[in-house]
Amino acid sequence: MKVIATNLGKPTKIQWNGKEEVTGIYKYPTTEPIQFMNTDVVHDAVIDRKHHGGTHKACYLFSADVYDYWKKIYPNLDWNWGMFGENLTVKGLNEAIIRIGDIYKVGTAIVQVSQPREPCYKLGIRFGNQQILKQFIDHNRPGTYVRILQEGTVNTGDIFTLLEQSKNKLTVQDFYKLLFTKEKNTDTVKLAVNNMALPEKKRLRLAKYL
Repeated sequence: MKVIATNLGKPTKIQWNGKEEVTGIYKYPTTEPIQFMNTDVVHDAVIDRKHHGGTHKACYLFSADVYDYWKKIYPNLDWNWGMFGENLTVKGLNEAIIRIGDIYKVGTAIVQVSQPREPCYKLGIRFGNQQILKQFIDHNRPGTYVRILQEGTVNTGDIFTLLEQSKNKLTVQDFYKLLFTKEKNTDTVKLAVNNMALPEKKRLRLAKYL
């Protein structure tokens, strides 16, 4: 996997249900290296700390490989890297292969795959269509958040080196399907519940299905 773009966002005012809000989803490529800290990316706007940032969502990665798919659906948008609110646009990122818990070195940082992105209305605002939430879920290419195990800097062109593959075989895509499927596969639920790289809150919620 290779970093195609490093993206940062500034606080941006939006309108939602007749009220003014502020979001950090409008991210754009930067020519400078970006710095990973334990709970976020330096100089990146994280407004809603309840749902963004923090240990398990310190940095968001999205695949450059699926941009063409979305460009065909939304050809009239002003396209650039960072459209999905990702800090890193990554070529070769495949959620069907990457396991939750995998540990990578990228730049001078060490990161661990933690959980897929679950879309909210702010993605719909950026795309000008709330239908993208269902489209995004159905496409099953959500990208992934990572934990920062070692703080460091990342630049365009940096390569992801797998340091340790998770012994738990739960992939990002497996878990994403599990989140949005009514009939939960018991074996997949067990994998998720026993995957310590996932946030405890999510594991406890899924444990109720066993």
